[in-house]
Amino acid sequence: MLRLSGLLLLSLLFVGCTSQQINQTLQTVLNGGLSSTEIGNGLKEALRIGARDGAEELARPGGYFDDLTYRILLPEEVRKVTDRLQAVPGFGNIEEVILKKINQGAEDAASKAAPIFVNAIRSMTIQDAVGILKGENDAATQYLNRTTAEALTAEFAPVINTSLDKYDANKVWLDAATAYNNFPLTRQKVDTDLGAYVTQQALNGLFKKVALKELDIRQNVSARTTDLLRRVFAQQDPGA
Repeated sequence: MLRLSGLLLLSLLFVGCTSQQINQTLQTVLNGGLSSTEIGNGLKEALRIGARDGAEELARPGGYFDDLTYRILLPEEVRKVTDRLQAVPGFGNIEEVILKKINQGAEDAASKAAPIFVNAIRSMTIQDAVGILKGENDAATQYLNRTTAEALTAEFAPVINTSLDKYDANKVWLDAATAYNNFPLTRQKVDTDLGAYVTQQALNGLFKKVALKELDIRQNVSARTTDLLRRVFAQQDPGA
């Protein structure tokens, strides 16, 4: 089996080669009887599983809020507002209410996340697959983040805002921020839009969850739930 340095050199040699030539070369040099197509399919399957399972876990009630690792906290400027409003009638528990609602919004949006990854996974090249297989423990997640971040944010933001509206988070924050901005001594006004912040935090949590799923597949043989996953990821096990 080629070591990582050899694989990196091999990937450089692929520049200018046809797809057929790359397939033939990889099939010749990679041990384990795996074709380049099988390697690519195995990596795509791992990404699909990680994205699907990660999104499903975060989409459950409490998926974000009940786990401190993924819970979306209020930004500092929001906490300043909620701290000041606690003494105002009707706003005594405003921080708790907003915190719960933005996490509910993220959980609702996470249920729409997995299909957004599909196009990036489909477009994975042979070079991507080889690099991911012998890369860092989160190489597949990094690839997914790198190739989907911009499009995912554009797709996810409306879902987040719809979800925040669904749970009245936007309205609650708008009321709180407006009340704060109307205080006579308030010099620095706060943004009344929570959507962009919650979107970024929700995506950070999603990619963190996918990375854990990828690590599990890489390190835990029992997490390789299909024959293809077992055969492909055996290539990066110690001693392979």
